[in-house]
Formats: sequence, structure tokens, C-alpha cells
Amino acid sequence: MPHTETPGTEGAPATRLRWWTELPLILLVYACYSAGRLLVRGDVTDAVDHGLAILRIEQALYLNAEHPLNRLFTREPWLGIPADFWYASLHYLVTPVLLVWLFRSRAVRYRAARTWLMTSTFIGLIGFTLLPTCPPRLLDASHGFVDTMAQYSSYGWWAGEASAPRGLGGLTNQYAAMPSLHVGWALWCGVILWRYGGTRPAKTAAVIYPLVTIVVVMGTANHYFLDAVAGAAVMGAGLLLTPVVLRTTDRVRARVLPRFAPAPVVSSVPGSPIVSDGCQTSTGEQFPGQRQRQLEPRFASGTEPGDSPPAHGEDAETAAAPAR
Repeated sequence: MPHTETPGTEGAPATRLRWWTELPLILLVYACYSAGRLLVRGDVTDAVDHGLAILRIEQALYLNAEHPLNRLFTREPWLGIPADFWYASLHYLVTPVLLVWLFRSRAVRYRAARTWLMTSTFIGLIGFTLLPTCPPRLLDASHGFVDTMAQYSSYGWWAGEASAPRGLGGLTNQYAAMPSLHVGWALWCGVILWRYGGTRPAKTAAVIYPLVTIVVVMGTANHYFLDAVAGAAVMGAGLLLTPVVLRTTDRVRARVLPRFAPAPVVSSVPGSPIVSDGCQTSTGEQFPGQRQRQLEPRFASGTEPGDSPPAHGEDAETAAAPAR
């Protein structure tokens, strides 16, 4: 049975995508995402209350993976330091690399994959806006969490107050824990590698990368387990909305682009194309410098192949004169 793709997600783009239009678009979306996280800080008290509520829900569901992982990363630097590097850097590296790879080698798949990632990111931004959440590392110490980013900050470029570069911690929203887009983006990378990687190492990385990211975000006390679940749910919602976004984008493009397209040149005489480009010829000439000759059949009626065609003008008079 032939393989079929979901309509609206795998079709070839109507217009060829160019890197000089894609790069500004991606940078614009990321700038909006960063600005949204920065501007929508929310009330700290509400963020702490939301974090404690998530913690209580997990305890009621007997979900307590954060504490043992965080104690392990705190006690073992050979685990905690790489985990902090993983959290602070890989989502900035792996995700763009896969986007570039798709653009260059899987152009037919790129547009749908890029739209899925961007749609999910904007949904995550809505979550940050509606539900500012304090991460475990910023809760009171009585709750048993240690901020490994602060503990191992001397080994990396990040500061003690955030995973942002040292000195720029105040330029990020530390209460944007729900949902975890670290997990969401890692899941996107895993799906892309699994579907289009084609090799066994690629499929292995497709499984390992999201799973390790889930462990890292909990072990470094940056996210709760339910944050990770919410990150996966956001990616699922983005995937379902991708066909709608693609169709809407195509519809808008079809309406807007014709307004800016150059008008075609139309001939003043209906059905007669302009071929002279403004050049004119004198009467009796087909081309400048050449006399027009009458078109006659090569062999007139009643003549043989060896006969000459009838003469005209001076040639006719000469032919009519009696031979001497």
C-alpha cells in the first residue's frame, strides 16, 4: 500500500523557499519568544503558588522524580556539570542545526516542520503568560531542591540566577517554567531525526536526546515533571494546528502577492501580439532594404517542371520579341 502523508503537512511548498527569507523569519519568531518571556514576568507570589501547586499534584500522584535526580546531580559533579551544560546550550545548537539540515536536504519537509516548531513555541509563550511558574530551584530551601546552575556556575558561562550568560540573568524570565520548551524542542528534534534521519545512529539519537533532556531539566531543578509533560502536550497541539496554519498562510499569500506582481503587457490590438518592438517598414518591404516580391506558386497550372515561370515587366517584353 503506498505511503500517504497527512494533508497540509508534507506537500511541496507552492514557492521555493530561500534562506534569506527563512533566516529573518526564524530570528523574528525567536525574538518575539524571548521578548514575550521577558515582558510577561508575572507576579512572583503567583509564580511560587503555581510551583507549589504543581509540586502538591505530583506528590498526590506519587510522582517524585525531581528530588532523587536533583540530589544525584548535586552530589556528583561529573553528572551535574555536564547536565548544566546540556541544559544551557544544546537547545540553542541542536534545534537550529536540524532546521538547516532539513532546509538543505529535505526541502519538501522543511516548511511543515518549521511551522510545527514555531506554532508550538507560540503556544508555549501563551502558557508562560497565563501560568507563570516558579521552577523548583527557586523555591524555598525547605522544599529540598538545590540550584545546580548556581552550584556549578564557576564551570560555565551562566550566572547563578539563570542559565543566561553571566551578567545577563536579569534579562530573562526565570518564572517561565510551565511548559518546558526545552523538552518540547527536544521532542521535535527527536521526531525529525526518527522520521528523516534514515540511519540507525540517527534513530538512536532521536530516542536518547529527548529522554536525557527530560532527566536534565528535572535533575538541575529547572522544571517539574509535569512541566515536561506540558512541553510534550504543547508540541502535540502545535502538530495538530500545523495544517491549519499552512492553509491559512497559503490563503493569505494568494491574496496579497498578486497585488504586488507586475502587470502583464497587453497588445492594443486584440489577438495580435506586438512583434516589431516599435520598428516600422516602408511600403512594399517586408524587411528594411529588401523589395517585396509577390508570392506565386512554384509550378503554375499547365506548366511542366522544366518550364520557367512567367516573366513580368521588362523581362516579359524581351521574351515576347521575335527571335532573330
